[in-house]
Amino acid sequence: MSALVHDGTAVLGRHLQRIRHAPAITVMTQTMPIVFLLFFGYVFGSALAVPGAEYRAYLVPGILVATAAGGLMTGMLQAAQDAHRGITDRFRSMPVSRAAVPLGQALADLLANAVGTVPLILVGLAMGWRIEGTLPEALGAFGLLLLLRFATTWIGILLGLVSKSEEAAGQLGSAAFMLPLLSNAYIPTDGMPGWLRTVAEWNPLSAVTTAVRDLFGNAPVPADAAWPVAHPVAGSLLWSLGLIAVFAPLAVRRYARG
Repeated sequence: MSALVHDGTAVLGRHLQRIRHAPAITVMTQTMPIVFLLFFGYVFGSALAVPGAEYRAYLVPGILVATAAGGLMTGMLQAAQDAHRGITDRFRSMPVSRAAVPLGQALADLLANAVGTVPLILVGLAMGWRIEGTLPEALGAFGLLLLLRFATTWIGILLGLVSKSEEAAGQLGSAAFMLPLLSNAYIPTDGMPGWLRTVAEWNPLSAVTTAVRDLFGNAPVPADAAWPVAHPVAGSLLWSLGLIAVFAPLAVRRYARG
């Protein structure tokens, strides 16, 4: 355990330096949510009616969740770069805990996301969004966002390690932008066709989005939705913890095998 903590801290520092000296991915993944927020909030906002909620207040939590889900892209791209440039093999040849390398990457991404989300929150506040819930509820909402980011990063790390090339990882990572579109992050699901609504409400992002909206006091929980959305906090925890329980061991095993 001490070796994991020591080695993981060293790898964490390495990835933070990497983000500092090559911030392109981080800037892209943090700038796009602000662009989406402005685009959807001002271009589509006047055309969308959300019962019981002003659309921009409804939208900001969805954008925050979509940003948290971006761990899938950053985890995949960074793991693929290390794997295909020989850095992963170099780490594997050293007396370093096998779990420390992917864990350090996941924690570095989590810290970078926590800091990078601040500008998005400030833009949301400037657009009129407010946290209407209590302080404990707001902290719980941010905790769910960080937990989702941690979970999606592990998925990305595994996919990056099994990717055939950096280009393939980049193409697959770009497809991750589709996940929020198949959820309730941008629009309610009650107006979708039956089959699509089912898919959207069982999307993990929908449960987290509903939980964050409820904890922030921005929109009520739908009464007639699928179980993860009707019980959003429990659904969010089960989805995120379940994804971590599945993909973290798989990523560590893949890294150890080479």
